[in-house]
Amino acid sequence: MAGTTRVTPGESSPCGRLHRVGELIERWRAAVRGAGATDPAGVDRAGERLLAGWREPHRHYHTADHLTAVLDVVDGHAALTGRPDLVRLAAWCHDAVYDPRAGGDANERASAALAGELLAEAGLPADAVAEVRRLVLLTAGHAVAADDPDGALLCDADLAVLASPPPVYDRYAAAVRREYAHVPDPDFRAGRTRVLEALLALPALYRLPALHARWEPPARANLTRELKTLR
Repeated sequence: MAGTTRVTPGESSPCGRLHRVGELIERWRAAVRGAGATDPAGVDRAGERLLAGWREPHRHYHTADHLTAVLDVVDGHAALTGRPDLVRLAAWCHDAVYDPRAGGDANERASAALAGELLAEAGLPADAVAEVRRLVLLTAGHAVAADDPDGALLCDADLAVLASPPPVYDRYAAAVRREYAHVPDPDFRAGRTRVLEALLALPALYRLPALHARWEPPARANLTRELKTLR
């Protein structure tokens, strides 16, 4: 779960969509090259494979808009991390595999595995590949150690949507429900309740001080409000 849904000017037109795809691919190339990739053809293949996943038709929230929103947060706070390009790559990979029918952390584990495969083929150093995989796996529970600024930024960016104004948050929640349209209402309410309760049980939703100060109160208010409607 993460980032705000953005409406890109011209998004409804083919030209607008192509412009957005081209911009995302350039952001991918810059990040993966900055992280040390050595195979240009592998870089492009990996970017195309990842973007195709983000654009799958069954996605309603976990889309290229969410990816863009997460990347924007990472870019805006890159100075707070040790290796911002690796955080950007983890953002690209963290929901690369998204099957609403999968249970537990299956999507995060599959996304981490795909990240390892694609980044290795792009010529990224082995230690960088391992770090991206580690960061992706953090998004399963969003539990981050106090001495992990890279993990903190990725998870904070992933959860940024929770601090949105209530109308935006409600659109996010509705989009998630559409992704789980196959689940009957009673089962969805029970599962969603568990997710929200787990988030509220975290010591902090946001770890970076600047983001925590701004986002923690509205995020907890939104989660509590949705929880009441589910009950």
